[in-house]
Amino acid sequence: MTQHPHVSRRLGAFALAGVAALTLAGCTASPSGGGEGGDEPAAISAVDVIAPADPGGGWDQTARAVSQALTEASLVSSAPVSNIGGAGGTVGLASLATETDPNTLMVTGSVMVGAVETNASSVRMEDMTAIARLTEEPLVIVVPADSPYDSVQDFLDAWVEEDSGMAVTGGSAGGIDHVLAGLLLTGGGVEPADIPTSLNYIANSGGGEALTLLLGGQVDAGISGVGEFSQQIEAGELKALAVTSSEPAELLPDAPTLVDEGIDITLTNWRGLLAPGDISDDERVALETLVTDLHESDAWTEVLATNGWTDAFLAGAEFDEFLAEDIATTQETLTTIGLIE
Repeated sequence: MTQHPHVSRRLGAFALAGVAALTLAGCTASPSGGGEGGDEPAAISAVDVIAPADPGGGWDQTARAVSQALTEASLVSSAPVSNIGGAGGTVGLASLATETDPNTLMVTGSVMVGAVETNASSVRMEDMTAIARLTEEPLVIVVPADSPYDSVQDFLDAWVEEDSGMAVTGGSAGGIDHVLAGLLLTGGGVEPADIPTSLNYIANSGGGEALTLLLGGQVDAGISGVGEFSQQIEAGELKALAVTSSEPAELLPDAPTLVDEGIDITLTNWRGLLAPGDISDDERVALETLVTDLHESDAWTEVLATNGWTDAFLAGAEFDEFLAEDIATTQETLTTIGLIE
């Protein structure tokens, strides 16, 4: 796959530590079914859900949505959420690697794929058990309401001219927000080798931190999922310059796409679920079955509609293949835009 900055990309299909282990009380398997040679996977009565980020961002929203839908659909009796933030999710990833309870699900996604590379994490996503991809969400480029920029091209022209004097905030270093910032600058004519010094990117471990910087006028622009900024945009506190989907975003129907604005970049941020790496085949099947039932529930359908998330469900071998491709392409893209060597 070519990574020339003017070639359209869909990074949602883009082959895009210590903390004590969490102990889950009450996770028991039903004695019927499951087991070696059983016809049915073992029933799961409770799961622990980990958001590998601070409260307020997309991973936290996803973790709490999964927890709520699992319990509302009566698929489990409880699904408590824990936040383990830091380093683009790699702190949570390292914690998952030491988790001894197989009925643990951690939210993951494009951001973590990039963060593993930029942080040179010793624990990798390939070391865990991939359960399912759940959603895709476009990103949005925003500026404060009083910003002089009313179009993404006007902002990009000023950004290229001012170089590192323009501060842009978003999610973790190496994540999809950071990648988009690099792609925009390379598309604007900045050489990839100059990106590390030209790009003044303020990384955050939670969406709330980026919002504080934007509303306080401490940065010139922000990048995040549409769901994280949509309320402030609707309230007139932020201006949406463009979204990264191929069509207008459901939550921000009036915001133009980058393609509409003449910038040939299309990408989405995927989110999914991982489990500990050393679980058995039967334990993996039980979790995949649980998450498949979640995906098919009315409670999850309502979650997708409420948050403006696109259903992007993949499980089993299909998710394994997607993740391997995403990791490989992420490595190539991060190299191309100068964020890793």
